[in-house]
Amino acid sequence: METNIATTPFGRRPMTLGMISSQVTARAVAKDATVHKWHVFQDIKDARIALGATDRALAILDALLSFHPDTTLYGDSELVVWPSNEQLIRRANGMPPTTLRRHLAVLVECGLIIRRDSPNGKRFARKGQAGEIEQAYGFDISPIVARAEEFKDLADAVRSEKKAFRLVKERLTICRRDIVKMIDTGIEEGVPANWGRVQEAYQAIVGQIPRTAPRQALEVIAEELEGLWAEVREALESFVKTQKVDANESQNGRHIQNSKPDSKFESESGLGNKDEAGGNVADTDNVRSLPRRELPLGIVLDACPNMLWLVKGGGGIRNWREFLAAAEVARPTMGISPSAWEEARTAMGEQQAAITIAAIFQRQDQINSAGGYLRSLTDRAKAGKFSVWPMVMALLRAKLDASKAAGNGAEAAAVDLETAGKVVRTESRLEISDALRRSLDKPGRGP
Repeated sequence: METNIATTPFGRRPMTLGMISSQVTARAVAKDATVHKWHVFQDIKDARIALGATDRALAILDALLSFHPDTTLYGDSELVVWPSNEQLIRRANGMPPTTLRRHLAVLVECGLIIRRDSPNGKRFARKGQAGEIEQAYGFDISPIVARAEEFKDLADAVRSEKKAFRLVKERLTICRRDIVKMIDTGIEEGVPANWGRVQEAYQAIVGQIPRTAPRQALEVIAEELEGLWAEVREALESFVKTQKVDANESQNGRHIQNSKPDSKFESESGLGNKDEAGGNVADTDNVRSLPRRELPLGIVLDACPNMLWLVKGGGGIRNWREFLAAAEVARPTMGISPSAWEEARTAMGEQQAAITIAAIFQRQDQINSAGGYLRSLTDRAKAGKFSVWPMVMALLRAKLDASKAAGNGAEAAAVDLETAGKVVRTESRLEISDALRRSLDKPGRGP
């Protein structure tokens, strides 16, 4: 008795060595082999790339497996299914016939199924009088049983590789985060180190990370980052140990590290003694007595000519936008952290903060910790006790004094200072307080 289950012809198909290998493997399956078809299918999905299968091909394999009534497959059972193309298309979510045929061929090439062609190229099953299947023509899924262990090993290898890749990505992320935080801490706390070099080394390593890279390449980069991490960590720990020793040896429990305690610039900025650091009444009067208008860009550049070094191509600074761009370049070269810069911009305003950066950059050789100094000025600005006017005037006076000492350019420097003074005196008929006038007239003394 012959039952024609499907009438879709196979057509003429070439035989390949891959097909022959699959057939040999299928014949070698142990009769007592037993597998759970959906567990094996999961392994195949995980090892899809290693097997060379496509997503569409696996969707078809999923449909083919669903045509076998049993979930558990045995090596000695009938493992041929014979659905028509129309049935497969319905279970494969409406896949076009041409796509179906192409990905069926992929399954055969990968050795996941074997074609069992009938004499007339149709898919059907011949049944006996008792209804049992004597011969079936269609797709043999016996490789699911025969290669189950192989699929599992491949899937385990792929899962292990994915896990290793995920772990190295996590190492990179954690290491990058920790290094950035430690650099910021070192800069803000005034830890003695070449933080500019550390930042350059960090950027050089991070710049090697491509968008897509094999795990082995990421492992090498992670090792480089971890080496830098250990270097920065050691610098911070050494500083902390030194501070603890100093604290134990000090009777009052405090030790202020300052390699340049007589820094003229820090004295000019009102941080030279306890009264000035706290902001006395005279300081507050000085700030209130200053003009509210912005400083002219020309006067700022006269006071802070070093900013011109940061302009690409050696050009000048023609407007405030270019001045702000130069300040953005100056900040990291002095080791000022992004958080300190952002806090200063919030408290002072972007333009005033940029002028402050320029003034610090002009005298950076006289400042022990540019980042800590900027934070101190930011705190004074929050309390309404800081203005960039006296700072710029002090720089102009220093320029005048230096020109007089050198015996050249004194007249030009005097003109710069006189111009700045006129701006202060004529702004809204503002009266300068006696304390401020004494501050401006006194050499080597600032806000």
